[in-house]
Amino acid sequence: MSQPSSAPTLLVDLGGTNVRFGVADPARDKPLLTDSIRRYRVAEHDSLVSTAKQYLADTGLQVHRAIVAAAGRIVDGETVKVTNNPWAISAHQTASALGLEYVHLVNDFAAQSMAVILLQGDDLVDVGKATRPVIGADDEQTFAVVGPGTGLGVGGLLVRGGHCSVLQTEGGHAGFAAHSPEDIAILDYLNHKYGRVSNERLICGQGLVNLYDAICHMVGAQPEDLKPEDITARAKDNSCPLCIRTVETFAGIFGSVAGDLVLTLGAWNGVYLTGGLIPILLPWLERGRFRERFEAKGRFRDIMEKVPTQAIMNPEPGLLGAAALAVVESGRSLLQHR
Repeated sequence: MSQPSSAPTLLVDLGGTNVRFGVADPARDKPLLTDSIRRYRVAEHDSLVSTAKQYLADTGLQVHRAIVAAAGRIVDGETVKVTNNPWAISAHQTASALGLEYVHLVNDFAAQSMAVILLQGDDLVDVGKATRPVIGADDEQTFAVVGPGTGLGVGGLLVRGGHCSVLQTEGGHAGFAAHSPEDIAILDYLNHKYGRVSNERLICGQGLVNLYDAICHMVGAQPEDLKPEDITARAKDNSCPLCIRTVETFAGIFGSVAGDLVLTLGAWNGVYLTGGLIPILLPWLERGRFRERFEAKGRFRDIMEKVPTQAIMNPEPGLLGAAALAVVESGRSLLQHR
């Protein structure tokens, strides 16, 4: 990898459904160039390289290196097979095909975790009454980042002595822990359908459908063939009691999952909620079941009540996080950008 510099950096946020591109100027206080952002649908292209070439042709931008945040496990820093996406990516081959100095592959939630350092003002909405944290206020802080979209992503942000680093995890695939009779009935239904039930089976777009089907089964109703957006739309306009129950149940289970992450990672300084479903589901997250189940951790309830949860409303946290990583690679301190 080349020596640190402020070279223009191609940013890629690669998920299961969409791939987003942008460019970072690491020397700027706001490194992500917002007018450079473009989105393409994965299903309409055959590879990352071909899509990146189209993006560079569409924008006329020139870059020297790239940071690719991908929704999958990075192997040896060189390859990734995206979990909900047919593309397989090699950092070396991608750099060669695009004529770049290097391509840095990171897990998408490593990027999402770094993004929180650059978030400001309206980028965040408090969920619950706990005091919002100031990143970098203490020498040692730990945060969790979790978000439902096509799948369920989990990451961690560590602040140690003025430096930031991330935990790259596949925590969304941890097993679902049932806590209530309703949870147990849902788990039983999904276990018979899928076998092992991970948190991602419930807390993601398709998870809304799984929850809806399970709830219909529990009450003896015939489920309709609904998409995630149908369920949230019907819940929003109060036209379907089962859809309302679905999103309320989703919010509660999501709270349990987020609270478990605090205990697992020691993320006592806060949890950031991100992903494509967050702006849509925010009203239900704010209504109480999310925080109630987030805090319901037995002997740790008193501590959990003080742990803040914030919803990320910035539309491009993946690209913002990749821009934050570009700043780090340039040799500058991220905390100086705050």
